[in-house]
Parts: sequence; structure tokens; C-alpha cells
Amino acid sequence: MAAIALFHSVYGFRSLEQDAAERLRAAGHQVVTPDLYEGRVGRTIEEGFAIREEIGWMRLCKRADLAIADLPASAVLGGFSMGAGIAASLWPTRPMASGMLLLHSIAEIPANAREGIPVQVHLADPDDFEPADEVAAWRAHAARANIGLEVFFYPGVGHLYTDPSLPDYDAAAAEATWSRVDAFLAAL
Repeated sequence: MAAIALFHSVYGFRSLEQDAAERLRAAGHQVVTPDLYEGRVGRTIEEGFAIREEIGWMRLCKRADLAIADLPASAVLGGFSMGAGIAASLWPTRPMASGMLLLHSIAEIPANAREGIPVQVHLADPDDFEPADEVAAWRAHAARANIGLEVFFYPGVGHLYTDPSLPDYDAAAAEATWSRVDAFLAAL
């Protein structure tokens, strides 16, 4: 089974991440879900962005790095939306990661990305935060970098469609996502 670092969205650490971690632990995985906002939670996306800005991106990335220092170098890096960006920020310093799990977002691919590293991405289609032209350019870059990329699109759902506490939620798309995540992690 995999060791997994799973980072929260811009809202902060909430039931979405807690429930996801419990689901993955029930499948036998070791899961760490750092609270990068240290207990603060945005009630709206705007509040979440304000908290992120107040703390600062570099400080969030430092907190994330410290939070997963005890995980094996092979730990899977993953996250929800902003959390996918946090995971990607750690990718260059963890080149032996077993895989990348990007939920609701694409993220920068580092120059030292290991060829063939499995990367699974789940995106709403369309998604205001991940425009189709940016996703297409990112997929082309991933292909040039020889990344083992799987991208799944979920038509007609909202950005954070796996979150039952938000209007974006879509039960069928969420279940399809988690089924694919289970298969991805089982293959590592």
C-alpha cells in the first residue's frame, strides 16, 4: 500500500480532506493530511483565498514540506485544487515520489520529473480555474516530459465536484473519481 500526502483546497482542511483520508486509509494506505492553515477555514472561496494570501504561498509550501518530512521519499503527492499546487511545489525535492494525484487542478511539472512517473488528474469540464487551452498545453508539456499521465474529465460538474458540502458536488462524478483513484494507487 502507498504512503500519501494529501493537501487541502483553498478553503482549508475540512471534511472533504478528512473523508478522503479515511477512505484511503480504509483501503490500507498511510495518509497524511496537513492542515496548512492551522485550523482556519474559509466559509467561502473568497475567504479561502484571503487566508492563503495572508499566510503566503512560500510559507504554505514550507509548512507542507515540514509536515511530510517523515514520509518515505516514495510517498505519493496529491491534493485538492490549491493542494495540487502545493503537492507540485514539493515534487522537485521529492523526485522519487511514486506518483502524483491532482484532484481538480493541473500543476507545474518540474524539470527533474522522473520519466514515466504516474500522474493522475481529475478535472471538471469546463472548469473556470483550469481553462481548456491551459489544460491542453499542460498535457502537451507532460507528453514531452514522458510523464505517465492519465487525465479524466467530468462534463457539466463544478470545480470541486467531490466536495459534498459545496454546490459543485456531483455524486456520480465523485464516485467515478474515487474508483479511479483506488485503481491508480493499487497499481503503484
